[in-house]
Amino acid sequence: MKPNFIFLLLLASLASCKTQQYAVKVPDCIDDEIRRIQAEAPAKPPLEVWQWKVGEEVFYYITAPCCDQFTTLMNSNCERVCAPDGGFTGQGDGNCPPGIDQAEKTLVWKDER
Repeated sequence: MKPNFIFLLLLASLASCKTQQYAVKVPDCIDDEIRRIQAEAPAKPPLEVWQWKVGEEVFYYITAPCCDQFTTLMNSNCERVCAPDGGFTGQGDGNCPPGIDQAEKTLVWKDER
């Protein structure tokens, strides 16, 4: 009887785990970044995470919480690459790789709170 109880307890704990559902597969570090955002108070406008593909390279674009703040573009290791837009001029930091404006863009997650 004891093994059945342990099995049921394990099954119940697995069922209670929340798994994030995204439009595309993301690296664990991006999932962690989304969970970090969810642990904070909701931003206005709501934050979004996008996947940007340029050839074989994959980046993740995170919107800024508000006015004149830089957005963030990360690689798949969650290393900051650049700020494609935002800032005082709205033109980003000017450090993005060539061709990034031609990226194929897919919405990964949007804060719906």
